[in-house]
Amino acid sequence: MSISEKDQLLLKGLAQSDKEAVEAIYRDNYNIIQSFILNNNGSVDEARDIFQEAMVVLYEKSKDPSFSLSCQIKTYVYSVCRRLWLKRLQQLNRFTTQVESMEDIVPVEEELEEHEKKNTEFLLMEQALGKIGEPCKSLLDAYYLQKKSMMDIAGEFGYTNADNAKTQKYKCLVRLKKLFFAQYKNT
Repeated sequence: MSISEKDQLLLKGLAQSDKEAVEAIYRDNYNIIQSFILNNNGSVDEARDIFQEAMVVLYEKSKDPSFSLSCQIKTYVYSVCRRLWLKRLQQLNRFTTQVESMEDIVPVEEELEEHEKKNTEFLLMEQALGKIGEPCKSLLDAYYLQKKSMMDIAGEFGYTNADNAKTQKYKCLVRLKKLFFAQYKNT
C-alpha cells in the first residue's frame, strides 16, 4: 500500500520543519486523536500531550532517510497515539489489559475508520442544525443540550403547555432528520 502524494509532501515538509505541513498534519489528525482519548478515560490535556508525543515520533522518523511510511499519515499517527495512550493508561492503573493483547482485539485501521465515520456524521448533523432555522434550533438546543424540562421550554418559547412544546419538539426533530438524511445520502 503506497502513501498518497499529499502524505509524501506532508512528510517531506515535516522533515524540513515546514510550518504549513505541521499545521496540516495537526488539522487533519488532532480531532480524531482527541475523540479517541476522551472516549477512553482521558482529558483534553492528555490528548494534547499524547498527540504532541506522536508528532515528535513522526518528526524524528521523517528525518530518518531509511524510514519508509507504508500507510497514510493519519493511520500512522493514530496507531502511535493509540499505543502511547494505552501504555499511559496502564501506567496510571486505569487499564488492566496488556497493550499487546489489545492490538490483537481491535485493529487500528478499523477503529480509525469508525472514528472518521462518526466525525463525518457529526459534521453532517452540525450542518443540518445550521439549516433547520429558528425556533427549532433553539428549542432542540434547550431540550437536548441545556437539559431543560418541557414546562420550562413551554414558558420560554410561549407555548400554552408542555404538551404543545413536546409536539413542536417532535416536528423539529422530524425536520432535522430529513435535513440530515438528505445530506447523508449525498456523501
